[in-house]
Amino acid sequence: MIGKCKAIAHGSTALDYIFREGKLGSRLAFHNLCSRDPKAIYEEMKMVSDYNTRCKNKFLRIEIGIAPQDEKRLPVSELMGITRLFAKRMGLDNHQWVAVTHKDTDNRHIHIIANRISLYGEVYDTTFVSNRAAKVAEEISREKDLTIAKEVKAERKHQKAKANPTREQTKKEVQQICYALLDKYKGGGISGHSMFLYELNKNNIIIERMKNKQGKVYGLKFSYCEKTFKASEIGREFGYHSLQKNFEVANKAETKETIIKAHTIADKATKNKVQSDTGYQLVPPSHSYIPPTKANESLSIAQAVGNVASTALNAAEEMISGAGGLINPQTHGDDYAEMAWQRKLRNQAKKKKKREEVYNSYLFSIFNHQKTQ
Repeated sequence: MIGKCKAIAHGSTALDYIFREGKLGSRLAFHNLCSRDPKAIYEEMKMVSDYNTRCKNKFLRIEIGIAPQDEKRLPVSELMGITRLFAKRMGLDNHQWVAVTHKDTDNRHIHIIANRISLYGEVYDTTFVSNRAAKVAEEISREKDLTIAKEVKAERKHQKAKANPTREQTKKEVQQICYALLDKYKGGGISGHSMFLYELNKNNIIIERMKNKQGKVYGLKFSYCEKTFKASEIGREFGYHSLQKNFEVANKAETKETIIKAHTIADKATKNKVQSDTGYQLVPPSHSYIPPTKANESLSIAQAVGNVASTALNAAEEMISGAGGLINPQTHGDDYAEMAWQRKLRNQAKKKKKREEVYNSYLFSIFNHQKTQ
């Protein structure tokens, strides 16, 4: 058995929750209460708690968990006795409280909502109250010969982590494939990133994005052979942000390298053309006739190389977007200091403008005051 306790302010919500249809199991006890409905119970508790205006968290939420192996030998009557004994040892004799069981989970558990303000207006001390609840639950477990949560936790420390051998074997396969592909395409820029995703899909490994309630991506999960693994289970290199960094490093270098290669090829073509025409000539090159097709040949080569480079980059970007926008590698520029300086100047301009507006309004008010006099 395990016990938890916490001071809360939302007493009405807590009472509605424990009496919710579909969750409610048995009504165990109503202490110092006449009502049986959650709203009426709240109003009854509120009449007492309103005498204290300084206390904010005026309710106690207590949860008592029963071990699965103890459920069969604990009927409702025994649970009632355990609940009353627990409340007595927690010092809730002069407080209003209600206790029920829930049946919505596999493990039976008891919910207690208590008024933190006693019938005499005293505030219940919640210093280390959760530790106190755990200690009381442990004492009752020893007296009733029930399972103790602390001992179960100690046993689990010595158990093997590999509880499901099939899942562990599948995870190893995913790790081997992912690390092999990462080593192959790491630092490959956009094209390397695209090939990494393509090879994963080819090996039947699907990467899915995990989003929070606001729709913001906070992590990745890998699906393989009908089993799902978080990115942290595969490896620290495969997190949502860390995986991007494996390809970010070479993105900018790759783009620059492609452009430099295009210009280099064009320059070489132009130089070769000039050198081939400057052998032994009787007429200077400036006075010689060059056919239009040959004159534009070097320019067309440069344009063709540039088009090939841009086409390759666009194709890589389309492959990434076609993958569902899974990861968007970003190239970070070297002008962080410049951006920060520009931001500082804008902030200073805004502050100066605000000061001028305040000063002008002040002068205007003085002018109006003098005008009225």
